[in-house]
Amino acid sequence: MAISFQSQEIVLGKLRERLRRMTDEELIKFGRDVRRLSENPFQKQLEEAKVEWKRRKARTYSTSVGCPEGHSKRTGA
Repeated sequence: MAISFQSQEIVLGKLRERLRRMTDEELIKFGRDVRRLSENPFQKQLEEAKVEWKRRKARTYSTSVGCPEGHSKRTGA
């Protein structure tokens, strides 16, 4: 049993030919499917964690304003 590998150029050429033969509807579906498959499943979680971090830091800053010597009201320090 032999395994053969194709160069990136050959693979892309075959893909381009296949895309050219697709109808508009098939091309749209293909694009949507590939976009969904290529998304990083953790990207949304990372974005939400960043938003939460910024929200906390903004709140921490706003609660520490007006405290003597920059101590935070939350920590009681």
